[in-house]
Formats: sequence, C-alpha cells, structure tokens
Amino acid sequence: MADLKKMYSTILGDHFPLELTITFGDQQLVYKKKTWKLTQDDGSIEERGIRYGENPDQEAALYELVNGNLTLGGCRFIGPGHGLVSGINAEDMLQVGKHPGKINLTDIDNGLNIIKYLMDRPAAVILKHNNPCGAAYGTSIAEAYNRANRADRIAAFGGAVIFNRPCDKASAELLSQNYLEVVCAPEFEAGTLEILGKRKNLRVIRISRIDRLAEFEKFRFVDFKSLIDGGLILQQSAMNSIRSVADLKPAVTTYQGKEYKVEREPDQREIDDMLFGWAVEHGVTSNSVIYVKDGCTVGIGTGEQDRVGVADIAVYKAYTKYADIVCFDTYGIPYADLVLEIEQGKRSKADQEAIDARTRADKAGLPGSVMISDAFFPYRDGADVGIRQGVSAILQAGGSMRDFETIQACNEANPKVAMKYTGQRSFKH
Repeated sequence: MADLKKMYSTILGDHFPLELTITFGDQQLVYKKKTWKLTQDDGSIEERGIRYGENPDQEAALYELVNGNLTLGGCRFIGPGHGLVSGINAEDMLQVGKHPGKINLTDIDNGLNIIKYLMDRPAAVILKHNNPCGAAYGTSIAEAYNRANRADRIAAFGGAVIFNRPCDKASAELLSQNYLEVVCAPEFEAGTLEILGKRKNLRVIRISRIDRLAEFEKFRFVDFKSLIDGGLILQQSAMNSIRSVADLKPAVTTYQGKEYKVEREPDQREIDDMLFGWAVEHGVTSNSVIYVKDGCTVGIGTGEQDRVGVADIAVYKAYTKYADIVCFDTYGIPYADLVLEIEQGKRSKADQEAIDARTRADKAGLPGSVMISDAFFPYRDGADVGIRQGVSAILQAGGSMRDFETIQACNEANPKVAMKYTGQRSFKH
C-alpha cells in the first residue's frame, strides 16, 4: 500500500519535445512545452512539467500556443497571447501542494469553459473528473461556492474549484473545511493564502485573465481527438449560442398535419435558470440531463447511453445528495456515516428514517426546478421523469420526430410545464 501511495505522489517526467509544430496546409501553429521552475522544501530550484497524465504510469506534457494564426473556412481560431491554463507561470502557483497533473489542469480548463458564460455575477464551479458536480451563482463568491458545494458535498471531495471573482477570506474559510485538489481564481486577497495553507496538498492557482473570461465566448479552438490507430479527428470547438431570452425558441411542432404547442410560457426565474443550465451543460459529458433551480445545480446526470436513463440518474443523484446535506446539517456527519453508525448500533434507525422521509417529502428540492437536456427527447419518457418530480420548465434542443409527445407531456402536467427549444445540441465527448 505504501508503494501505491508513493506512485500517486511521484512526478513521472516525460520525453515529449520542447516544441511542437502542427501544419494545416500552408498554415502552421507553434507550441512550446510548459515547465515551471519551483522552489522545493529544501530551498533548491527544480524545473518540472506536468506531474503525469490521467494515470501515474502515463507521461504527459502541456503545450502553450506561441506562434501562428489559423483560419479555415472563414473561421479564425484563437491565436497566441490568450493563455489560461497553458499560460500559468510559476508565480501563479501560489501554493503547489502536490505538483499538478493532467486531470487537475483539464478540470480547471473545463471549469473555465463553463464559467466563461457566467461572468455577469459571482459564480463558482466544482469539478471532478472533468464534469461539474456543483455550479452556482451567489450574491458573493463565498455564497456561490457554498451553494455549489452543498449541491453535492459527496462528489466535491477531492474536486477542483473555479471562481470567477477573487477569493476572499470568507471563501477561503469555507474552502479550508473541505479536502480539495485545486482552487483557481483570478486573484487571492490578503490573508487567504494563510487560511488555505492549512491544506498542505492543495494546489492554489491564480489565472488573472479570468476577469476577462467573457472575451473567450467568441473564440474557437481546434479540438483534437486521437484514435488508437494513431489517426486524428479534428473539429471546431463548441460554442454556446443561447445567451439571452431572445435566443430561446418556441416549443412547437407539426405532426401528421396537426400543430402542437406548449401552452405555458416560462417566467423570468425559469428563463434565468434555462440560460444558467445551458451554460453548465456545455461542460457536461453527454448524454446528459441536469436539473437547476435558482441559479444552482440540483442534480447532474452525465455520460449515459440513453436519455431517459440519464434523466433517472440525475434524479437519483439529487435524492442522494439532498439526503446527505440534510444529514450533515442535522448531525454534522455524512449520510453514509449515519448508516454505518446505525449498523454498528451507535444510532437509532429512526434517525435515518426521518432524513429519508424529509427527502421524499421535499422530492430532493426538485419541484420548481428546470430540466435541461443537451439534445432532444426521442420520446416523452425522458421528460416525464422530470415532470413526475415536479419540474416547472424544460429546455431541450428540439427536433425529434416525436416532439409532439413531449409537448403533450408538458400540457398534461398539473400544473402545466413550460418548455423552450434551443435549436442547438450541446454534446460533449
């Protein structure tokens, strides 16, 4: 076991070249490998790249775009001088903790990919294995983090936190109560590093350009997918086109000569949650369905093969996380610890039954939430999952041959459920 623990703390090193050039016809992009000169505990200076890849036995390297401007088919891709994760310098690693690896950096990157659409007010995103487990707005950055964390305390353990505002003392105090891998913000106010320093393995990273992150909405980058045969699939990066109520489309369709239309329009709160939820969806692995309420995630279903299945999973996760936070608020321990103590005869079964009863009565906070689907519902069964839990509105891509079924489901609900289309799919693989 000692050797296994050492494996996760060892810096593998890599044999990737210092410079990488990619040629697109007569155009070139030039990348430079990123390394950092960091002061060690003994005062020595050591130059390091990425700790390791997705697993400790995989070499990895980070490259920053340093030269070239690519235009293909009228699309001008992002050029040099816009470094975020690839632009992190040694001075930005305010507390190194364990040296960052590939997953830490890709979690930060996907957090930035989500939060670039949420820059109008304080927001926080917590990620685990490149998927958000909690995302929320707040009146302050501390409130935003607290709401995102309470949405899923279980998955947030060992996660990466991204702020779109400077980390203040109130936020640092909340952060220090959890085990986290990474905290990233545009700045860290005076006194915060001393608080965060209580967690010695925490990586504290400053990316000053976060305050200009909204500019990145309009940037496209080349998205590479490597195949096992050494081949490549290239695509333009995804772009969120649903940024205001004017971008939402009416849920209406014609089937066998008959027009079907959703009878209830969403109110302002539901519209706000639609826009918030669609932004979060851009960072969720497909197939996905998420539930959001009042600018906070309630349940996040990721990476399933069928849409009704992922809608069910998101509900299951909402109930699991809700029971856990109720237990934590009531007894100061996680729900799993409560169950264990009951099995050990240290607590009464009635304690668990009371939490379960409240979770069922509250339907895990799902009533009144907005259901977000990253593509259309092929049948009404997926939407029915959310409707049975009391969602008040649905946002989906639209375009199914059987859209009329989902419209009927919304109109048959009591009370009626609002629905809008995006006309845009948001798959992420």
